Parts: sequence; C-alpha cells; structure tokens
Amino acid sequence: MKQNKNPGRRAKADLPEKICLICQRPFRWRKKWETIWNDVKYCSDKCRMNRNKKIVNVY
Repeated sequence: MKQNKNPGRRAKADLPEKICLICQRPFRWRKKWETIWNDVKYCSDKCRMNRNKKIVNVY
C-alpha cells in the first residue's frame, strides 16, 4: 500500500464511498461535500437531473 506523504491527508483509497441511486456506480467523498456528505445521493449532476427518469441497466 502506498504511504501518504502528507500525514494530515487521507489516501484516495481510504475515502468514504457510496453507491449512486441512479447509475449504481460507486463514488467517493469530495471536499465540496464535506458538510453535506450524509445527504449526497448522486454521483454527478447528470444523475441528479435524471432522478425521476427510469434508467435501464445496459451492463
């Protein structure tokens, strides 16, 4: 495992992760979501805008 050079910072692999409600893909914590992380449900603006549309998985 890589050692973090800045002791006060976390490695990207150590950041909290959630699953997007629309695309079902994992996404990680971002600094801009620091105060609202518990309320974040979507990975992007695109998924947030499509929250009322039914998405069919093509995978």
